[in-house]
Amino acid sequence: MGEARAAQAADLEIRPPKQRRSREAWNRVLDAGVSILEDGGHEAFTIAAVCERAGVAPPAIYARTTSKDALFLAVYEHGIQRLRAEQQVFSDGGRWADLSAAELVRAAVAETIGMFLRHERFLRAVVLTSASHPEIRRRGSRYSQELGNGFAKVVLRAADAITLPDVETAVHSCFSTVFAASVLRVAYGPGFARPVPVEDDAFISDLADTAVRYLLSA
Repeated sequence: MGEARAAQAADLEIRPPKQRRSREAWNRVLDAGVSILEDGGHEAFTIAAVCERAGVAPPAIYARTTSKDALFLAVYEHGIQRLRAEQQVFSDGGRWADLSAAELVRAAVAETIGMFLRHERFLRAVVLTSASHPEIRRRGSRYSQELGNGFAKVVLRAADAITLPDVETAVHSCFSTVFAASVLRVAYGPGFARPVPVEDDAFISDLADTAVRYLLSA
């Protein structure tokens, strides 16, 4: 079993480029992969399609990996890294200074959902693929924990105003609700499970209201 796991890990390895021109070509490959996922989802993702969109010959990819799945995971990490960059807002003390407890909760919810909406097409492809791709599910779970920790770091600034007995658990439960609703929205669209589609601003406002009522109601 250990040898099988080692062999699988080797198949998914990416050999990082060292020369500047090779790094530039590889970045084009990763950007192209993200664009293909955004436009056509996982079904459109092939090595040939990535080569064509990136303007590189197949050896530029096969020099890094011989596995389509390894390329897909590298593209996934490249796309998620863009979200991680935005996630730094949760560590920006100035963004959260001088907000009331309710304002703090609302702003944290808005920032979280905003990341989903700004990267909606990429995340739709990822979420739908995760249903049949255990490694994407595993990595997605890890990313959700990172995002949840950032959300909690902000909302716990209002810990004294939170009325539930286990404050930290309540904040993480609140995030789980926001996260799950955002995942469903990007995966299935604004009309999912609703007779009338809800605009983005209303979606954010509704979830922010829910979070405030849950955490701050006396």
